[in-house]
Amino acid sequence: MTVHSRSRAWATLTVVIFALCGAYLAIGGLWLLSYGDTTYYAVCGLALLGVAFLVHSGRQAALWLYTIVLLGSVAWAISEVGMDFWSLLPRCDLVILLGAWLLIPAVTRQIPAGTIAKLPLSAAVVISAATVVVAFMGDPGDRADSLPTDKIADNAMDATDQSHMPDGDWRAYGRTQRGDRFSPLAQITSRNVGALQVAWTLRTGDLKGPNDPGETTNEATPLAVNGTLYLCSTHQKLYAVDGASGKTKWVFDPHLYVNPGFQHLTCRGVSYHESSDTAVTSDGSPAPAGECLHRIFLPVNDGRLFAVDADSGKACPSFGQNGELDLRTPGMPYTKVGDYEPTSPPIVTDKLVIISGAVTDNGSIHEPSGVTRAFDVFTGKLVWVFDPGNPDPNQMPEDGHKFVANSPNSWITSSYDPKLGLIYIPTGVQTPDEWGGNRSADSERYASGVLALHADTGKLAWFYQTVHHDVWDMDVPSQMSLADVTQKDGTVIPALYAPTKTGNVFVLDRRDGHPIVDAPERPVPQGAAPGDHVSPTQPFSKLTFRPEELLTGKDMWGASLFDQLVCRIAFHQLDYRGTFTPPSERGTLVFPGNLGMFEWGGMAVDPQRQIAIANPIALPFVSQLVPRGPHNPLWPKDTGAGTGGESGLQPNYGIPYGVKLNPFLNPALTRIGLPLPCKRPPWGYMAGIDLRTNRIVWQHRNGTLRDSLEASPYRFIPLPPLTVGVPSLGGPLATAGNVAFLTSSMDRYIRAYDVTDGKILWQDRLPAGGQSTPMSYMANGRQYIVTYAGGHGSFGTKLGDYLIAYALPEHH
Repeated sequence: MTVHSRSRAWATLTVVIFALCGAYLAIGGLWLLSYGDTTYYAVCGLALLGVAFLVHSGRQAALWLYTIVLLGSVAWAISEVGMDFWSLLPRCDLVILLGAWLLIPAVTRQIPAGTIAKLPLSAAVVISAATVVVAFMGDPGDRADSLPTDKIADNAMDATDQSHMPDGDWRAYGRTQRGDRFSPLAQITSRNVGALQVAWTLRTGDLKGPNDPGETTNEATPLAVNGTLYLCSTHQKLYAVDGASGKTKWVFDPHLYVNPGFQHLTCRGVSYHESSDTAVTSDGSPAPAGECLHRIFLPVNDGRLFAVDADSGKACPSFGQNGELDLRTPGMPYTKVGDYEPTSPPIVTDKLVIISGAVTDNGSIHEPSGVTRAFDVFTGKLVWVFDPGNPDPNQMPEDGHKFVANSPNSWITSSYDPKLGLIYIPTGVQTPDEWGGNRSADSERYASGVLALHADTGKLAWFYQTVHHDVWDMDVPSQMSLADVTQKDGTVIPALYAPTKTGNVFVLDRRDGHPIVDAPERPVPQGAAPGDHVSPTQPFSKLTFRPEELLTGKDMWGASLFDQLVCRIAFHQLDYRGTFTPPSERGTLVFPGNLGMFEWGGMAVDPQRQIAIANPIALPFVSQLVPRGPHNPLWPKDTGAGTGGESGLQPNYGIPYGVKLNPFLNPALTRIGLPLPCKRPPWGYMAGIDLRTNRIVWQHRNGTLRDSLEASPYRFIPLPPLTVGVPSLGGPLATAGNVAFLTSSMDRYIRAYDVTDGKILWQDRLPAGGQSTPMSYMANGRQYIVTYAGGHGSFGTKLGDYLIAYALPEHH
């Protein structure tokens, strides 16, 4: 082939590329324009068609026209998203590459005087690329400031905790039952954390089996008591592990029954109780002498609760039936195994173990009750109940009475203030979640809010509702944090911090539920599905991570102009009028999404400095009501297997609609195996809050796309570890050494952050997903940071069975 014929072939290829790109953008742009969005795509598409025609005609005007297209595209991109690199890149990458293509000598040889026209185009390519590079150097959405470093309280023990545990222990899910996730240890500091190394690794061998559901997770946070760790694994086996060596001391196997229809296979942790030979039961009689003076309470997903001797690993014989309680009896309606799943550790007082449990979301109107129950910590005798769907929530299951089916449940750990004698329960909503036309006033009374009960009796102290008539599954999703906050005038307020899926952090006086931070009612979108209604207003806390501005087409994202255009069109096809837009048959964009800005990990609160660390998420979901039909029957044709997950079509048996729930992902990329969100990043942050001023002081993107292709056909493609800000599922740990830790981001890292300013100080690769909350303890004079890296099925991270402990070198 001659040089001339090769050049003609290049020119022909150029015409085809520009014509196809132009046609795509012009047609899609006109479609987008019909929704009232930007004219850019249509204009750009027509201009590219013009470039194709001019190249075909061999005219140098092709290069001049494309110079205008390129500079105009960059100017338009900046006008839409500013100098935000991750938003600027997909708007500019294609047009810069096309400009570079036109500068290929084989192409310009076919254009008379092309060399002269190449100069401005070359300058435009350089200017455009330099603009993107400059954008990469900064982040206009970053919030950089410093938290106060002075210690307001002398130590980590305040009025919310009377256990006086050693600083080196971690005796409850959040270390204390106030849910602070704070360690007073300071051997590891912001100055030496870079020297952390793996001290030991334990593999439990408990991995996902063929009969397990998609929502198979490893979310456990171990306890540490006198140098021994206690944790539960995937199938709720209970392990006792030597904290210094990582060697297993004993294993208790509850022989979990599980099938693929379970919506969850999750154990977030266990609870610890310590007593003496002189202890008495809840009715005042002597406790069983010498039996299980140190006991672990293990919740099991098939609806059981075990009491296990922490020293021997044997079941405590006087508790229930040889250490076991069946929580599906007495009084529980609809007792099919897997419908009621205690996934989180219970609260333990000196005499009671208080437990709630998850029910199947969006399964049926025939679900178990969301009742909270208190059992004698020694005997397992039922002491009190609180059934939030019953007009008399304290009515015991006697004389044939059953708890109310589908009453609002609480699936995450509660918090406890022994000084006030109150337990604080985060509540959800009656299921099915996205349509509430059949709900009674009683079922709404204690839904989606903070429920405070007297721990000894179960009687109501107060209730604060965070979402009215919740049809978005916006329950209170995390253990609330309790802290005594010193005001500028020296007064101390016993505060409760309730992070919610909506991004609002409700700050309440835990004595009476009165808001400390204002949360005024504001009008919200109306127009519920037929047969339902929505509240005209909702409470909006002034301490919030929820974006104040509504999403628009500008906020849609993609890898290039092509799929970013697809996302913009998909966005306009959904019903979205802001937070609390009701679910619809058309399909509703839910933002903050069903996953929530906060999930079960909650916040870490340093009671000494009176600050908090959080890892909010920003990922929209789509909720679409599906009317009944042949493939979506009102009732199942058989007994109705469980859903086995919380995404896709959910049956909602017994109400007029099923519901499709999914993250709002890029349709174009998802079709080729790249499930990336349609909303522009960041999708996940780390943030620092000053609790004395209730102000978000710093906030930074967190996490990379490095492992985002792990479950896709393109897993072999290496992605650069650039910080884009990815979702995380799990909570942070804060320590007195001015270091916070997080393992739960979608990429497989454990990271250490400077608490004062949020900067990353150290990180290490994990062998599997770290969707758990790390903890810290002391053993043999060394401070350890421990995480359970076992992955999360529905979150899409790599599964594993690794319990990993980090520490400084022994002679550091």
